Amino acid sequence: METTETPAPNPAEPHASVAKADTPVGGPPRAKREGTVLNVFSHGMLVLWAFMVVMPLLWAVMTSFKDDRSIFDSPWSLPDRLHFENWARAWTDANMSDYFLNTVLVVGGSLVGTLVLGSMAAYVLARFDFPGNRFIYYLFIGGMSFPIMLALVPLFYVVNNMGLLNTIHGLILVYIAYSLPFTVFFLTAFFRSLPTSVAEAAFVDGASHSRTFFQIMLPMAKPGLISVGIFNFLGQWNQYMLPTVLNTDPDKRVLTQGLVQLAASQGYKGDWSGLFAGLVMAMLPVLAAYIVFQRQVVQGLTAGALK
Repeated sequence: METTETPAPNPAEPHASVAKADTPVGGPPRAKREGTVLNVFSHGMLVLWAFMVVMPLLWAVMTSFKDDRSIFDSPWSLPDRLHFENWARAWTDANMSDYFLNTVLVVGGSLVGTLVLGSMAAYVLARFDFPGNRFIYYLFIGGMSFPIMLALVPLFYVVNNMGLLNTIHGLILVYIAYSLPFTVFFLTAFFRSLPTSVAEAAFVDGASHSRTFFQIMLPMAKPGLISVGIFNFLGQWNQYMLPTVLNTDPDKRVLTQGLVQLAASQGYKGDWSGLFAGLVMAMLPVLAAYIVFQRQVVQGLTAGALK
């Protein structure tokens, strides 16, 4: 006699149902909402920060094209017309042209010297093992932590005894010495991230160490050179303390000294439009350099982490 047996339930089905029941309903949408809120908050903070940074710059540029009366009567309104005579007055009467030329000579010479000497020292410290390698490297790092204010008095006497006081080339040498620690620290890490196979292939082909460095390794380090060059350019262009102590000759003042002199003289004269024009003149090269090389700066900062 045949009997009909009820098939046993599949043991996997309860587990499946339990697993389905344990899955929280609406989990992914909640995470998506939280990510959206975070993105909105972060973008809002970026917009606020950009507004706080850009607005003073735009206001200074706008004010440099106003007359003195409009600066006080309607500080937030657009100029009635572009007063280019403000720029001409600041460039000629306030000697901004001489200050600008002196700054270009000092910063240009010191920037070239810093990059050449810093890259050579960083390459040796990064690629060659010799007794005292780490000690020299830590000396450069220690130079970064040494306050320049503590060295002003002995630095003044050293420069004076060498006959370099109130000279352009003396200020260039001081700028190079001031910028070398950070340059060596930055480029040492960058040279370590570069592949060694290219340099080894050059040595096998008979290239010397100097030829390998200047023709192979230095072009490969171009992003790092541009990045550290921008940082040094910003620091040297805006340097005020060192030229104030070491460069007291009125004919050899740099732009920061000229701006202080312009603020004092034009403030007494009430020529605020000329003062703002001089301020924008000093500001534009820094903005132009960063806008032109901003991609290379980012590439140089992230190259060491993407090895």
